[in-house]
Amino acid sequence: MTESFATPAVMEGHGGYNVRSKVQAAGLCPAVPMLERAAREVALPAGSQPIVIADYGSSQGRNSLVPIGAAIEILRGRIGPVRAISIVHNDRPENDFTALFQTLLSDPNSYLRRDSAAYASAIGRSFYEQILPSESVTLGWSSWAVQWLSKAPGPIPDQVQVAYSKDEATRAAYYRQSAEDWQNFLLARGRELCPGGRLVVLTMALDENRDFGYWPLLKAMYGALIEMVDSGFIREDEFRHMAIPTVGRSRADLLAPFDAEGRFGGLRVEEAEVFIGEDHIWADFEQHRDAGAFGAQWTAFARGSVFPTIAKGLHSGENARTVEFTAEFMDRLEADTAARLAERPERMLIPLGKVLLAKN
Repeated sequence: MTESFATPAVMEGHGGYNVRSKVQAAGLCPAVPMLERAAREVALPAGSQPIVIADYGSSQGRNSLVPIGAAIEILRGRIGPVRAISIVHNDRPENDFTALFQTLLSDPNSYLRRDSAAYASAIGRSFYEQILPSESVTLGWSSWAVQWLSKAPGPIPDQVQVAYSKDEATRAAYYRQSAEDWQNFLLARGRELCPGGRLVVLTMALDENRDFGYWPLLKAMYGALIEMVDSGFIREDEFRHMAIPTVGRSRADLLAPFDAEGRFGGLRVEEAEVFIGEDHIWADFEQHRDAGAFGAQWTAFARGSVFPTIAKGLHSGENARTVEFTAEFMDRLEADTAARLAERPERMLIPLGKVLLAKN
């Protein structure tokens, strides 16, 4: 493994992910009722001690506001307006925490603007380890986060997304890492949750045919990258260090760590489902027939979530590129990918998984 694969997940900074994460915002909506159910059923700490909500993989915060706000509203119905609720947002140290706190302070949907007894904080560490004290978390939430691997096993020789690689050894290595990461995530949460605590996870998944989805987008991105190599804009060695270390999990994959009674690491599965998210960008295209907007919107999703990780390949060797070159690379990749998508708009398959877990 080279150093360029050591810390794979990077979202676009300066609030860029917040602006370009509308696909994620729409995709998490079906999991919000599950979080509301968890808030109604979760065991509450005794006395007046604060209730702790942990937001695992918060990124820059905007997509956390609606689900966390919904959970707070239900908890307030149970505990009244005075008791403190502590919301701990977590992401990797490289996350744009400045954008997170600006969002919490200024966004009209922020729970801080509606609840004077809600208190926000953040932790910059990987959620594949324990990051909060044992038995301290009442309610956990994680969306569009656990598909990111803790580390990439290595380059993908024939794609940037392992789901569409034909290299069996590479696919096996990525799926092994995914299984290990999922177990570590569950074990850490099993330690952190209070007895009777609840955790809801929304993640990229595989459908019943083990299809990861997003093929038109990934095909367009890969074609744009190959064109950059062929034109001499980027080097072949840089291209070979570009990978998106995300892995979707089928329902069987999500349940694999659990025994026949649905138990693992102190947690119990209460509900698990894989479903197909709605492609709102395609729905807009069907209504307005604007191919350019279709390509631009889907590429914005990619720029905010995966382009910065791909761009790390530009800094993999001794001849690392400048900040200015990286910005030009991002702009070119966005423009070419959007143009390719606009040539032939196609509906995206969006497999998602949602899981509700309880602490034994």
